[in-house]
Amino acid sequence: QVHMVESGGGLVQAGGSLRLSCAASRRTFSSYTMGWFRQAPGKEREFVAAIRWNDSSYYADSVKGRFTISRDRGKNTVYLQMNSLKPEDTAVYYCAAGRTTGTDRREYNYWGQGTQVTVSS
Repeated sequence: QVHMVESGGGLVQAGGSLRLSCAASRRTFSSYTMGWFRQAPGKEREFVAAIRWNDSSYYADSVKGRFTISRDRGKNTVYLQMNSLKPEDTAVYYCAAGRTTGTDRREYNYWGQGTQVTVSS
């Protein structure tokens, strides 16, 4: 059974930083693409960033240059460093994994429970 747990969310002022973590339960995640998505109230879940099995990464235009995704294979953990946060970054952030190189949430098979990020103005 695949199990993923996010942590690190919270309340931060605009311009601040947070680091999200996603701990996975299976070592096979080293061969998966690990992604972060977010969902704001009343909006669809959208792609934020992902890191492939070979550690190459890609980002949504809205976060490029501000967010950084990374992974620690020894800890089975993926991180999302978020800098220069804006109120529009407020959302529930979800960790996901799948055998994909895309940004469509339907291509990701495994999901965490989500962690709330709130950015105040």
